[in-house]
Amino acid sequence: MGQALIEATLDDFQFALAAALDVPGSDAIGSDAGARVGRHTGVEVQSDVAAALRHADVLIDFTRAAGTLAHIDACVEAGIGMVIGTTGFDDAGKAMIADAARTVPIVFAANMSVGVNVLAKLVRDAAALLGPAFDIEIVEMHHRHKVDAPSGTALMLGEAAAEGAHVALRDHAVYAREGVTGPRPAGAIGFATLRGGDVVGEHTVVFAGSGERLELSHRATSRRNFAAGALRAAAYVAQRRRNGAPGLFDMTDVLDIRDAQRSGNG
Repeated sequence: MGQALIEATLDDFQFALAAALDVPGSDAIGSDAGARVGRHTGVEVQSDVAAALRHADVLIDFTRAAGTLAHIDACVEAGIGMVIGTTGFDDAGKAMIADAARTVPIVFAANMSVGVNVLAKLVRDAAALLGPAFDIEIVEMHHRHKVDAPSGTALMLGEAAAEGAHVALRDHAVYAREGVTGPRPAGAIGFATLRGGDVVGEHTVVFAGSGERLELSHRATSRRNFAAGALRAAAYVAQRRRNGAPGLFDMTDVLDIRDAQRSGNG
């Protein structure tokens, strides 16, 4: 994602690459940020977060949960907004993000893809319209190197389905099935996780009724769509920062597709 973000930034005249970060000890430290995509940027990869933020308006973070939380502290201290695409946070980590958003604007989303966020809205609407007669299952597949499961996007879609069904996901989610499980519990929202190869990301939400089945799917074939969405989020955060308006937002705010009954975030 780092390389996709750099390339997308260089291709968009609205943005300037202020800095590029990698973990201390990385072979990339000191190299040109665009070297891996054959571009000269004049920006060297570094590991000093505070130094990287000196000339920036927004930090776009697609790392690991522990790294993101460390970056949050630096952004709050520097008064810099954030776009967070990292997944795998526990409740304490999410609370830290929410706390930081009282000081700086933050867009936090499990998936920056425009298509996926439209899918989430469709899932919410479908769950509301189809009702309890339809069982809900979410199937996701990612590359072999992904470290968290289910994916943050699958969980986001689960939350959308639960909202449409007017239930709490934590009370209805089924993350694993093995052995003699018995009949499917009424109202369950099931998850199935697949890992392998170099799959960028595939998600399908199945609504299974008696005699019919509705499937809503999204397949990402390139990380560029995530990068494009992240830049839209960065522009949103930069505007909020210029206006002195902190808050916690997601891609429905960026894309202006937030349902009226769900408004009030930030």
